[in-house]
Amino acid sequence: MVDELDTDVEEVAEIIDPPEIDSKYRMIILAAQRSKQLQRGALSRTDIDIRKNKPTRVAMRELSERRVNFSFTDAETTQPDPEKKAKERAAKAKSKS
Repeated sequence: MVDELDTDVEEVAEIIDPPEIDSKYRMIILAAQRSKQLQRGALSRTDIDIRKNKPTRVAMRELSERRVNFSFTDAETTQPDPEKKAKERAAKAKSKS
């Protein structure tokens, strides 16, 4: 019966296809986030020795080898519309007076 369960369970391989990193600043932010994950106990996805290298170095290597999935947030969701902000400020100023 245990053999039947083993054959039914297929291992699902994680598809790792991250987008290209377009700036060094984005690379630093991603490496810092991955470094925090490694410090909290995440397993390294590269063959670098985690006992001899700092988590930041391991994270940088993982990113350079494209072994970590990530996605970019939409620019519209991260940066509010300037016209909308101006309307909100005008409404606040009008309600105060």
